[in-house]
Amino acid sequence: MPPIVLVKKSTLGSVPTRLPATLAVLLFFGALIDGIGIDVARADNPFVQTIYTADPAPLVYNDRLYVFMDHDNDGATYFNMTDWRLFSTVDMANWQDHGSPLSLADFSWADENAWAPQVIPRNNKFYMYVPIRHHTTSTMAIGVGVSDTITGPFHDALGKPLVENGDIDPTVFIDDDGQAYLYWGNPDLWYVKLNQDMISYSGSPTKFTLTTAGFGPRSGSEQRPTSFEEAPWVYKRNGIYYLIYAANCCSEDIRYSTGTSALGPWTYRGVIMATAGSSFTNHEGIVDYKNNSYFFYHNGALPGGGGYQRSVCVERFVYNSDGTIPTIQMTTAGPPQIGTLNPYVRQEAETAAWSQGVETESKALPSVPVQHPSQLVSHPPPAEARFKSVWGVRLEHSLVPATYREQGAGKPGRQ
Repeated sequence: MPPIVLVKKSTLGSVPTRLPATLAVLLFFGALIDGIGIDVARADNPFVQTIYTADPAPLVYNDRLYVFMDHDNDGATYFNMTDWRLFSTVDMANWQDHGSPLSLADFSWADENAWAPQVIPRNNKFYMYVPIRHHTTSTMAIGVGVSDTITGPFHDALGKPLVENGDIDPTVFIDDDGQAYLYWGNPDLWYVKLNQDMISYSGSPTKFTLTTAGFGPRSGSEQRPTSFEEAPWVYKRNGIYYLIYAANCCSEDIRYSTGTSALGPWTYRGVIMATAGSSFTNHEGIVDYKNNSYFFYHNGALPGGGGYQRSVCVERFVYNSDGTIPTIQMTTAGPPQIGTLNPYVRQEAETAAWSQGVETESKALPSVPVQHPSQLVSHPPPAEARFKSVWGVRLEHSLVPATYREQGAGKPGRQ
């Protein structure tokens, strides 16, 4: 994967102007240490501020939390999306940008709509399921990317759709007995049993019967009497099967049902997140990480944001004692930070908790050595500089409030 380039912008909605090509690192350390009157560092929501993102799909792997998502292109007036993006964290406050692990161009049979992904590990590989439009039939289909590493690059595993029936939003769940299921849907809800290879299936795609007992009522639509709209997300926790989904349209809220097996029967449980914000869609993902539970979603909260320029967010929540999910509100604060960022181990330059006036894109650049904190000069960049910040940095002897480094040919660089 090419490294990330920082691009200078006044707002995300404007046309970017590149910072000098010699830029290697642009970091602002908002360090928080004991004794300065700050108890908890919280990540900002949206936690990705360098591009517009939507449809989050969290995955815990090797004690790190990864979130795959799609990417709303600047200035779009529809769901104009051509690649998928990946961010990760170990503390829920500082997020590393891994760039684009897969793009629409990697599927020779597809031409539009790089929409909501999900990734799952199996067979010592990682499988990314994505809805894309088949250029021959002009029908939405589900494709599969595969990679040997979680950060990619992924490539088309089949050279053709895995399934194709016009519906979208795939989610994958592997049950305790090893059986894998692919679910997807809008306007209907479908499933198929995947084989061990994760790129083929047994039997035929089967449509769930949507009932108001299973998915709640929808008013004003005889053709769609239940609240189910799209974005299924299936998992099992403490013996309960959960099916989370975007409901109604438009604007959407997030609701859920529970069941006694991966195929139901489903019992409607209610609203998790009510309609809010400037995006008329929402799309959820839920995961447990480091003894906490997290709810991922999107809204339109960034400058220039809205229904076609969305932004991924996250909230921490606690299940009720009976396993039901409480109502969750959108916030601008996000969850508390877990632990602190260690500046004495390698931290990638693409890691940030908050960014101002910066957009990222992929571009091949030579690598630049990462400095030890003791070598950093402790003064802020010029007021007009665009910058990133990281939160909750614990230093042994001193506080480094800000630093950035610009490496130039024939000169040591500005620090």
